[in-house]
Amino acid sequence: MKASLSLKALTLQIAFTAALPHPAAQAPPEDSIAFTSGSLIYESPESSTFTPLATPSSSSVCTSQRTFTVTGVVYETVTIDPKGLNGPPATTSSIATSPSSVSTSISSSLSSVSVTFGTEVIVSSAVMPAPSTIVPQSSGENTVMTTLTTSQVQSVTSSMTTTDSGTVITSLNTTGHESSQPFPTTVGSATGTLSLITTGSNVISTSSAPLMPTAATSNNIFVAIATESPPPQINSRADHGAARQGIAVQGSPIETNKFYANFFLGSRLDATWTHPYSVQWLGGGGQPTMSWGLSISHVEASQYAFSGSNSVTNTPTALVNPLGINNMILSALELGNSTSLTMDSLQGFSANVNLAVSGGLTPIITFPLVQGMGFVTGLYNAGTPLIQTGTGCNSLLYGGLVHDNTARYIVALSDGHFWLIYVTPIANEPLPVLTLLNPTTIQANQPFSGTIQIAKNPGGSSANLPIFDGSAGVYPTSGSVSGTASGTTGSYTLSWTKGGNIARPLLMFALPHHVQSIVSSPYARRAKRQAAATLMTGIQLQTTTKGTATGIVGDSWTLVENDLPQSMSFAPWTSTSGSVDSISDDVATLMNQVATSELGQDMYANTVAFGSMYYSGKGLAKYAAMIYAVNDLGNNTGLASAGLLKLKDNFNVFVNNTQPYPLVYDSAWGGVVSSAGYTLNDPYADFGNTYYNDHHFHYGYFVYTAAVIGYLDQTWLTEGTNKEWVNMLVRDYANPVSTDGYFPFSRMFDWYHGHSWAAGLFASADGKNQESSSEDTFSLYAMKMWGKVTGDPNLEARGNLQLAIQARSLSNYYLLQNNNTVEPAQILPNKVSGIIFENKIDHTTYFGNNPEYIEGIHMLPLSPASSLSRPAAFVSQEWTTYFDNGRVDAVAGGWRGILYANLALVDPKSAYAFFAQSNFDDSWLDGGASRTWYLAFCAGLGGA
Repeated sequence: MKASLSLKALTLQIAFTAALPHPAAQAPPEDSIAFTSGSLIYESPESSTFTPLATPSSSSVCTSQRTFTVTGVVYETVTIDPKGLNGPPATTSSIATSPSSVSTSISSSLSSVSVTFGTEVIVSSAVMPAPSTIVPQSSGENTVMTTLTTSQVQSVTSSMTTTDSGTVITSLNTTGHESSQPFPTTVGSATGTLSLITTGSNVISTSSAPLMPTAATSNNIFVAIATESPPPQINSRADHGAARQGIAVQGSPIETNKFYANFFLGSRLDATWTHPYSVQWLGGGGQPTMSWGLSISHVEASQYAFSGSNSVTNTPTALVNPLGINNMILSALELGNSTSLTMDSLQGFSANVNLAVSGGLTPIITFPLVQGMGFVTGLYNAGTPLIQTGTGCNSLLYGGLVHDNTARYIVALSDGHFWLIYVTPIANEPLPVLTLLNPTTIQANQPFSGTIQIAKNPGGSSANLPIFDGSAGVYPTSGSVSGTASGTTGSYTLSWTKGGNIARPLLMFALPHHVQSIVSSPYARRAKRQAAATLMTGIQLQTTTKGTATGIVGDSWTLVENDLPQSMSFAPWTSTSGSVDSISDDVATLMNQVATSELGQDMYANTVAFGSMYYSGKGLAKYAAMIYAVNDLGNNTGLASAGLLKLKDNFNVFVNNTQPYPLVYDSAWGGVVSSAGYTLNDPYADFGNTYYNDHHFHYGYFVYTAAVIGYLDQTWLTEGTNKEWVNMLVRDYANPVSTDGYFPFSRMFDWYHGHSWAAGLFASADGKNQESSSEDTFSLYAMKMWGKVTGDPNLEARGNLQLAIQARSLSNYYLLQNNNTVEPAQILPNKVSGIIFENKIDHTTYFGNNPEYIEGIHMLPLSPASSLSRPAAFVSQEWTTYFDNGRVDAVAGGWRGILYANLALVDPKSAYAFFAQSNFDDSWLDGGASRTWYLAFCAGLGGA
């Protein structure tokens, strides 16, 4: 039976569901419902539609709790929308009455009741068993029980105030980020005539071109690049400014950019997102519980907050999720104001968080945090379980044993949602009894050693219980990735090690891009597809920024990508045409003419002198792309040889580590960082490089430059420490193994999310974030090309696979086409997401809100990989939204050149005409781009 009333923004919905069958449960009679609430009466005699007999006044704001009674027995206590979550109280709050004026004539045979105002589920009950098994209300609080009967419901009334609202941060947290433009804003003019080199050892050998695609076939693409220490010119120091708070000594470098970093940064009280859950140490806070445990939160799509206004599209600019909703809290009675939090086993997909009664003592609870985990698991060591909630608990249902030693409880929270608690003692330990003491507290009757696991059951569906039951008692302890590649097809497998009852399968949550590559893979054989489909469950929970997560049962997933960009090289590239390594004579003539001037610029002033790994890397990559284009596409070996000599001289400044701020090896965390942060005593120096911000952005430009140099002069690869120095950079941001003693595994790229996180050692209330998706792509492209040039098929194949994974991920989460079904419809007109945090999506940049900034930071640098990562349909929609009908020509400075180069992906002729015009203004170029490359790029894509 369902009945609903729609009155402006107010909707009352009564729903009956049977979560557990019981002999006493019968279908509810159609005429048994009557709610009386102050001035409102809702009835349902024979029809399925409620009739309002009165209307709420503008001051009808509910702040009191309601007690629903069933034949004289307390059924549940609720708080109805005290914050006005569905809108202003004047129009959407519920009825102001005292608890005693609310009653029901609900039959005792009902199995579930829910009341919904607007989009907020306000009241929801657990399963309604036979009246004899209901624990009556006590005055005040219940007492701890020592025995329970299966299907026994506990409920309680109290004057305690609970809350299901949180805090949203709509402002942009710029901690750790500079507000500078993402490129040098001035471009040097030619300082003299570049003398061509046509004879001698510095002439580029014609045997180097063209670079043909390799098979890049590997049965194991995760093979170490190198394992030796950084080159001797890189000094080491152990005095990094970011303290390693609470991190136990471990035998490998520490991950700096992973999801759990808030547990060791800043106050250590900011949340961490495992998806679909977030967890947070409360540290004695968290209203109303004031807990010392680990809070568990899950946000529904109905709780999304949208803020800001896009002046072009009139749509919200930000999707923000509320913080501080403590749905469930795992704690122990012994924890108090001396509680100590430590961490250990910090790995690529996981970390352990430990809570001890005080510093130096053995942890009383350990939480193994793993991305995508289906349960939040607490490993108790002789602690008395204390399960709290800031949302408020209406009822606790004991469901008995679901395995030999695992018991299940169902928790009905006052926000209308259902959570599951599974208790599994270690061998020979007794099973504790959980008692609902008051609306915020569930307590065990004795100290306990074993696991307590918590999961949210979407909709309270009884159909989900066998799935949750089947994986209860087992939990992931860590994750790993393996992969293979053969030509244009690659696969990767996410696997997890297990603890607890390891004979049981894991329940893990997959993000939309995972689901797509598991289910829709034509590469997999039919049997494999069917097997993958059987692992998929109907359990789905909303994530904060990545759509809906789907529960999958299994200890590993294999995901397949069929469109690896194997043929992509240095030349302009599309998936249909491959690499275009020839241009017309007319284009070559113009390009060589322009390049003669651009390569005559003061290269040192436009690279080394910046004193920035970011700006310097962009400058070097700009000249590398020019020199490649002149040599391979313009057939001007003399000009290219002269440019290459200058490029090598300036690149060698960095290899020799004699730039203004030399690199140092940070032995405290395990990575190569700029010394600027130490010298200037500024964590934000060079965009936070010293604190591990943006390493893939910065170092990717150097790796690309080295790939071009090595391609044009293969002897350079064997000279001095050139190759070792570049390998060091790749190991720093994209290390393929966890056994490297100097660098952690995959510092930047997140193999669970399918893209990188740029934020390093800076605490953030909204979690890790990344702004420039295109520079993320370029770092992977650079890695692929370095592997191709150095003859490392594993590195090349891994780059190909990561490019394909990221292209899928970006299309789901970053580059929002009109038909996107993952992100909320409200933000799709913005086109790019902007900055993606783990907890919000903000259509902005750290340096301004102009449309060319926000959209353009996801374009630069334009490279062969742009055609892969930026689908033509998206580019067309974005152009129509912001830049068509001449609007692009109102954009000032280097952003105009970026926008026109991006246009080449869908309209190469118009783009080429812009760069080929005789009155071209060099101010339309940014310091990291050249007209030479843009001419080659546009022409290669079909512009001329």
